[in-house]
Amino acid sequence: MTRFALTLVRHGETRLNKEKILQGQGIDEPLSETGFKQAAAAGVFLNNVKFTHVFSSDLTRTKQTVHGILEKNKFCKDLTVKYDSRLRERKYGVAEGKPLSELRAMAKAAGEEGAMFTPPGGETLDQVKMRGKDFFEFLCQLILKEAGQNEQCSQEAPSNCLEASLAEIFPLGKNCASTFNSDGAALGLAASVLVVSHGAYMRNLLGYFLTDLKCSLPATLSRSELTSVSPNTGMSVFIVNCEKGEGKPTAQCVCAHLQDHLTRATATH
Repeated sequence: MTRFALTLVRHGETRLNKEKILQGQGIDEPLSETGFKQAAAAGVFLNNVKFTHVFSSDLTRTKQTVHGILEKNKFCKDLTVKYDSRLRERKYGVAEGKPLSELRAMAKAAGEEGAMFTPPGGETLDQVKMRGKDFFEFLCQLILKEAGQNEQCSQEAPSNCLEASLAEIFPLGKNCASTFNSDGAALGLAASVLVVSHGAYMRNLLGYFLTDLKCSLPATLSRSELTSVSPNTGMSVFIVNCEKGEGKPTAQCVCAHLQDHLTRATATH
């Protein structure tokens, strides 16, 4: 069994976010002034977290957000960000660049519910889910492969460091000590992964965690809260257990859509 931490962060605000205009993949809007401040606040909040891997959507708003986070980090300034098109926002086809209200009107005219509606030229929710599943399975295989290559090395010190740096700011609690090896010792983390992506995409990915992986939730978090759209730079943390073979990975949610960094940033100004 191999365990790793997954920290998901939505990109910072753009002007079109604020105006409730759909960006999807075709409108590559940069962060607004507020968005850059949110990314910097997220970076300050995460500055002591030792990430081993960083992935981001290859769109401008996510690239700028991940850069804003890493430039504040004490340990990850030199980490290479891997930009992955599988982390892009849902494609909204003809609705991109148009107000959200127009998408809802199109859905109503088609006799469908807004969130389920696929505009012409857009991606279905199943297609978005498959992109998310493909990326997540790739990530699990990557961590398993690297953990296998490091089996001959002592992982105790780095894994404890990874865990401790997360526990300083996230309520890991029993989520971090609930998996044990054959000797009865708690398994440390093999990796700590940061992923920066988009609202609708992350909503679909978390839905996959919930329905397909039967993700366990903290007592304070409901299923509907987990699958709501994350606010800009909202943070969600999971502990993932995976092993070689055909068995599905399991995921434990530590927190979802955390905004503590924005509260702190507001309090200091």
